[in-house]
Amino acid sequence: MAIPSFLADLRAVVGTRPLWLSGVAAVVVDDRGRVLLGRRSDNGRWALVGGILDPGEQPADGLAREVLEETGVSVVPELLTSVTVSAMLSYPNGDRAQYLDLTFRCRPVAGEARVNDDESLEVGWFAPDALPDLDDYALRRLKIALAGAERTVFEFDADGVSGS
Repeated sequence: MAIPSFLADLRAVVGTRPLWLSGVAAVVVDDRGRVLLGRRSDNGRWALVGGILDPGEQPADGLAREVLEETGVSVVPELLTSVTVSAMLSYPNGDRAQYLDLTFRCRPVAGEARVNDDESLEVGWFAPDALPDLDDYALRRLKIALAGAERTVFEFDADGVSGS
C-alpha cells in the first residue's frame, strides 16, 4: 500500500519518529441500512473505509475522495459523527503515527462497490447485525455513527479545565 507523496517526503526528513496525522473514515449506509466496509491489503482486517488527508484538503472532500478511490462508490458526507484519537500505531517498516480521526456518516449516490485500488483485498456491504470482525476502535466509531445522534461525539476532560 503506497503512502501519499507528501508523507513520503516528510518521512525522508523525520524517519520513523511518531507523526501526528489527520485521518478520515466513512460509515457509508445504503438505503437498506447496510454498511460499506473494506478488507485492508496491509493487514487483512476489515475496516471502515478512509485514509489520510492531503495538506490543505477539506475533510469531507478527502473522505469522498478516499471512498471513491478505494471502493468505486461516490458518497455525500452527511454528518461528522465522531472526533477521536487513535492509539499510537507502528507499521512493519518501523514508521509510527497517531491519528486525529474524523468519522462521517455518508450516503452513497453512485457506483458499485468493488476493489478499486491496491489498498483493499475486498469491499462489501454488511448488515449491522452481520458485521465481519472489526477492531474495537473501528467498531466504536461505527456504532456511534449508526446510533442516529445528530451531534458529534468527542471526549472532553472537564476536570482539566481551570477556573471551572
